[in-house]
Amino acid sequence: MTPFPIRCACGSVQGYLESAHRASRAVCYCRDCQTFAGFLGKPEATMDTRGGTDIIATSPRFVRFTHGADQLKCMSLSSKGLLRWYSGCCRTPIANTPRNPKLSYVGLVRNCLAGSASEVDAAFGPARVAINTGSATGKVQATPLATVGALIKIFGNVGGSRLTGKYRQNPFFRPGTSEPIVAPQVLSLAERKALRGA
Repeated sequence: MTPFPIRCACGSVQGYLESAHRASRAVCYCRDCQTFAGFLGKPEATMDTRGGTDIIATSPRFVRFTHGADQLKCMSLSSKGLLRWYSGCCRTPIANTPRNPKLSYVGLVRNCLAGSASEVDAAFGPARVAINTGSATGKVQATPLATVGALIKIFGNVGGSRLTGKYRQNPFFRPGTSEPIVAPQVLSLAERKALRGA
């Protein structure tokens, strides 16, 4: 399958995603994703009208950066929260990852996928899964059955990478370590409250 291009808004960060068929797609309405969108400064560019962020969930070993990896920045909403990645050049949201690379998961934010809506739909399927709908800013129908199917695919990727050792292939962490390639900026409680109140 043809790799799907990854690119930030200004083009400084570029790469691609292999094996699109191994990915799952969901729209996440959680407050943390909403706060991350606010942190980047243009929430309307990341979220839909009900506060949802379109996420492509896959294994980090399928992600490759070919240009501008030095532009990647990292933040976290707390000292134990997910690592949230974005481009320092133009503050395009890139992805979220667990702090432990042995949990071989990455949620790529739709904004960094360089394709039209129809091209993204063709590669990953329409966004039929809605999660954390209780935090949506408008009415959103929960999708329990579709969510279970997406989780099964995600857990399959995580488990397979752990068993084979392929979790070590992770562009967001220094090789052979649990150290992210960029030290995360951890927000204080006051900073989180300010963003959520904005």
